Amino acid sequence: MLDLKNIRNNPDFVKERLGTRGIDPKEIDKLLDVDQKRRDLIVESENLKKTRNEVSDQISLLKRQKEDATDQITEMRKVSGEIKELDQQLQVLTDQVQDMAAHLPNIPNQDVPISLTEEGSVELRKVGKPREFTFKPKPHWEIGESLGILDFERAAKVSGSRFVYYVGLGAKLERAVYNFFLDQNDKAGYTEMITPYMVNDESMFGTGQFPKFKENHAGYEIQDSDLTLIPTAEVPLVNFHRNEILDEDALPINETALSPAFRSEAGSAGRDTRGLIRMHQFNKVEMVKFTKPEDSWNELEKLTNQAESLLKLLKLPYHVITLTTSDMSFTAAMTHDLEVWIPAQNMYREISSCSNCTDFQARRAQIRYRDENGKLQYVHTLNGSGLAVGRTVAAILENYQNEDGTVTIPEVLVPYMGGITKITK
Repeated sequence: MLDLKNIRNNPDFVKERLGTRGIDPKEIDKLLDVDQKRRDLIVESENLKKTRNEVSDQISLLKRQKEDATDQITEMRKVSGEIKELDQQLQVLTDQVQDMAAHLPNIPNQDVPISLTEEGSVELRKVGKPREFTFKPKPHWEIGESLGILDFERAAKVSGSRFVYYVGLGAKLERAVYNFFLDQNDKAGYTEMITPYMVNDESMFGTGQFPKFKENHAGYEIQDSDLTLIPTAEVPLVNFHRNEILDEDALPINETALSPAFRSEAGSAGRDTRGLIRMHQFNKVEMVKFTKPEDSWNELEKLTNQAESLLKLLKLPYHVITLTTSDMSFTAAMTHDLEVWIPAQNMYREISSCSNCTDFQARRAQIRYRDENGKLQYVHTLNGSGLAVGRTVAAILENYQNEDGTVTIPEVLVPYMGGITKITK
């Protein structure tokens, strides 16, 4: 949620910055117009309440003096009726302001590349050289099915498209990957958590998924309840501290969690219909940070470096890009994407998004701390995948495949695989 006071005081700046995200300036004008009507009603209501209090004092005085207060009582009833009507109008306007503000994305940082499409992202660095194969590399789903470690056909029978069974060493590899990630995050000072996999509407609003997810049918909502299957562990991790005042000395707070992520992937028909890249259910290790505002940009780099360290240890080629204003998430002020090399597609594919959400989520979720002067301030929240597990498995299968159809296990994962160094049929 944006600071409404900032929108009032700097409307042209807000229009210009949100315009880079495709927001029509008229939307800001509409918001300010309704907000002004709301503020005018507040003044009018407060004046009437002042009058009511004065009349009430007059009535009390007249009664003490045993004088007739009929006219004053009639006036107070009239004023009370007007106040009730104004307060009803005020609630309608307040709800309108809240709804309009809730649909505005975060203001992008000045260094974010401006584009109304995903084209135009800026590459920050490239790490590792893609392997030169002496044979034509196969896509990961062919490798996995041939080895008997991935079963998409039976998953489709049981659940539908975009689901998978991990079988035997496939399941062991998935488990090895996420345990490796969690151990590395632990070494980096992240507190591991096991979170709920269903959250209420207030939690989805707090991290910015609602109301957009509801309108786009992007999530899985539980019928006849206010619960939704989590699209990412970011939601329960951030909301762990909702409506709390954190200890300044404890900041930054670093938390991590493995969880399934549930995505309806509405609007993505025809994209990545095969394989592990775009699933309705997948495992992901999430990293979340709570920081003081002055530290958040430095912490974004630390978060990105931590995600990168996992790919470096796995010896998977990747690059880091800064997303454009329109391509980053609704809540982000800046996002660095890590994209891993997928040989069969001859391209890099996203495996982690590391974002600084500044105070956007903290305002929605009311997460604050008391500064050295005793004043309450909103924390800044950051989140990043560390990493998407299924996509990591896909990258391992493709980058570590052998001509005979086997797959070599990355060295750092061998202890997690019980000493197994190669997956064979």
